[in-house]
Amino acid sequence: MTAHYLTVPEAAAYLNTSVRFVRRLIAERRIAFHHMGRHVRLRVTDLEAFVQAGRVEPVDVSAVRRQLRKVS
Repeated sequence: MTAHYLTVPEAAAYLNTSVRFVRRLIAERRIAFHHMGRHVRLRVTDLEAFVQAGRVEPVDVSAVRRQLRKVS
């Protein structure tokens, strides 16, 4: 299995964000990356994992009502 690596500008295009945002993720160590000499590469599977980690499930109305009953 061959891993597919992207450059920072390619990763920004893949995530539909700016290059600056991707560089900030790297600087803050919020996303996995690989050094290849002086170059930084990001694996597509690591980008997908980052996106999935930020996923928020939709709110269920009945669950909200149960939570409100507990508070009152």
